[in-house]
Amino acid sequence: MRALFLIIIVLFLATIAVFAFQNLYSVTVAFFGLQLTAPLAFLIALIYLLGMATGGSLISFLRYSIHKATAKPGVRASAPPPKVIDHAP
Repeated sequence: MRALFLIIIVLFLATIAVFAFQNLYSVTVAFFGLQLTAPLAFLIALIYLLGMATGGSLISFLRYSIHKATAKPGVRASAPPPKVIDHAP
């Protein structure tokens, strides 16, 4: 099974390398008067990494906000629930 995963990883990395070598020409990206000129493959990788970082932190923030908004006031989230003792026969 390890060999299969290793083959998949090598094929994935080879595909990325071929993509990068076929897209070495420079492109210019402009945003609010700022300009960046870099190889297309580099810009795609940069945008992908920025998207992962911002998307992950946005989801974490939303989950935290929803959790805090729906929690009962005065009850800590980490406190264990109270024990219920039933003495009925």
